[in-house]
This record gives sequence, C-alpha cells and structure tokens, in this order.
Amino acid sequence: MFVKVTRNDIIEGLQKSANIIPAKTGAAFLRTIWLSAENGTLRIMSTDSSLEFVGKYRAEVVEQGLCGVQGRSFFDLVRKLPPGEIQLKLDAENQTLKVSQAGRHYKLPTSEKSWFQAFSEFPQGEHVMWSGDFLQELIDRVFFCVSDEDTMEAMACMYFRPLEDKIEVCGLNGHQFSMCGFLNDDIKGMLPDEGILIQKKYVLELKKWLTTDEIELAISQKRLFFRTQDQRESFSLPLSYYQYPDYKNFVGKLSAPDASDLTAEKMALSEALDRISIFNTDNNRCTYFQLDTPGQLTLQSQGNDTGAATESMEAQFTGDLKKIAFPTRDLLEILGHFHSSKVRFTLTGTEGPCGITGEDDSDYLVIIMPMKIVEETYYSEEASA
Repeated sequence: MFVKVTRNDIIEGLQKSANIIPAKTGAAFLRTIWLSAENGTLRIMSTDSSLEFVGKYRAEVVEQGLCGVQGRSFFDLVRKLPPGEIQLKLDAENQTLKVSQAGRHYKLPTSEKSWFQAFSEFPQGEHVMWSGDFLQELIDRVFFCVSDEDTMEAMACMYFRPLEDKIEVCGLNGHQFSMCGFLNDDIKGMLPDEGILIQKKYVLELKKWLTTDEIELAISQKRLFFRTQDQRESFSLPLSYYQYPDYKNFVGKLSAPDASDLTAEKMALSEALDRISIFNTDNNRCTYFQLDTPGQLTLQSQGNDTGAATESMEAQFTGDLKKIAFPTRDLLEILGHFHSSKVRFTLTGTEGPCGITGEDDSDYLVIIMPMKIVEETYYSEEASA
C-alpha cells in the first residue's frame, strides 16, 4: 500500500475512528485502525467489536493495499502534524507503516492482516433521511434518565417504540423516567413492532459521531446504521434484545383524579434550587416543597453542618398535599431539559411518581420519584446546654 493524502482531509475521520477503540486495554486487534487504499479512496475503519466506523476520503493511490496500525498512536501523530500532504507507505517486509511529510519521517508497527474482519455494510434498499440536530436533541432529553449500570439490561438502554400515531423514545433508571414523542412516518415504518433498544454506552459514542447535518438511517435485524448524506462516513451499532419494562402503569398514575397540580416559573425555580443545593449534604440531598400557603411555594433545606435555607416564590397549586421532597440536583438537571417558561408538576403523593411537563415542550414528560420525608431535629448549643 502506498497512498498520498492531505492531512486536513482525514484528521476528522481519524478522530472519530480513534474515539471508539480502547485506549490501552483490550486485545491489540481492537486497538487497530485499518487503512484500505483503492480507486482514489482511503478507507479508515475501526471497531471495538460492537461499534463500527468506516470513513472514505479522497486520496492519490499509488499502490492499493490494506494495513492495520496502532490507532491512538497513528491519530496522535497525524493530529500533531501541520496541514499538507502526508505519504503513507506499507513496508510489508519489516511490518511497518512509513509516514512521511516534507522532512519528517516516522515508522509505526503494523497489525497482522489476519486480524482484519469485514465490516458490516450499510444495508442496500430502504433507508430514511433524518436531521442530525433533531436526533442529538432527542438523545439529550432522554439519555440522562437511562441507567448507567449495564447489569440493568433494558434499563441501561434507550427505547424507541412505534405507536399508532407517533414514536416514543424512553429512558428509565429506577427513580427517573423520560419520554419524548415525535412524528416521522418513514422511521415508524422501519421500526419493528416491539421497538428497538440501544445500550447507553453506544448512544454516547453515536452522539460523538453525530453532527447537525442530515444523516441516513437504516435498520437490519441486528444492527442500526447511520451514514452521512454524502455517504462518506458510516457508523453502526448493535441492537439489544431485552424486554423493556411496562411504563404504562406509573405513567397512568399521573391521570388519577386525586393527583395534585403545581405550576411554577422554571427559571425562578431553577435559580432557587441552585442556591438551596449549597445547603445539601450527602445525608440530606433533598429540597422540601411546602405547599400549604395559597399562591406560594416554599423551598427548604437544612443540615447540621451546612445551615438552613428557605425561599418562597409565587406558584399555583391545587390538591391536598402539604409537603413533598425531591433530590435537588436531579430536579435541577431535569428542569434544564425544558424549554418552557413554566413547568407543571403532577403530584400523586409524597412517595408516588411526579410527572413534569411544560406547555412549550410538547410530547415531553419526565417522571421523578420523591424522597421519603424524614423529620429531623437539629440542636443548637443553647438547646443542648
């Protein structure tokens, strides 16, 4: 293999390729970036045995061939080179890749060609165009509720479920649930009736690859494929086959006739919670919502070592609840995903699911579980004397 490429033509693809390979751990063949030169194109390929990246970039191919090289070292070298032409030449006899640019010359050890396995091809036939920035926003609004624990199986996955009139995307971690709906008949038609599950760790890598540009989407029986509109880069990931929990039960509780309703200004509430979080501790990380004054919401937190905080703000409340507690940081994060100026809390009880919605956030619901209220007594030096 002997190929001439422009550094700036391949650097972005190299970075995306290096992103998915293990840095130091794992088998050597998984730390390999594969280079294939033919027909005026340099293909850059990498995999971690589950994710697959393939990029095709223009090049002057003097001699066709295939070469594997230690991925991180190769990317770091090219990243630190100045713009300009780079020559890549395989020395098969000495099992090295010669990298040259002007007066700079480097040799990198190559991997065994027998390690190379064919990458999954983007399915021919049915695929749909999708907005990259919309998919990014969809991930942002659901991803934070997906469990970080792989042992949680389906709860460690984002769930895409086709319904009669829309697609629901869900995330669940046991104490939080997020659900975002959207309309796209083409994608709905591609999804199997049971939906698809994508592990959180794969969604994270997909997010790194995505841009705001249009992308092509295709689904096979075992994999989900993404490709840039110019077909230059493709990224694929495996689907999971766990049974997703039935979330209709706890979502349905929000419609109970005895549920309470709280509406507050999102910005004012977020700013107050941020200040109150200063007074949280590892043992007391919640904010208490006092709801017994008409037209007013009172927020409280206190701790032996941190002191106490109380803030009151205007709010509209209907219902019988007098007091409820939420984990401060979790609630702050949730509010950050809403665009609405006002948010509505549907409260089903002091220990029941609480749904949060916003009038400018159509088809978006986040459920958070309240914390159990434990009354504590705080003693001053005077009281204990």
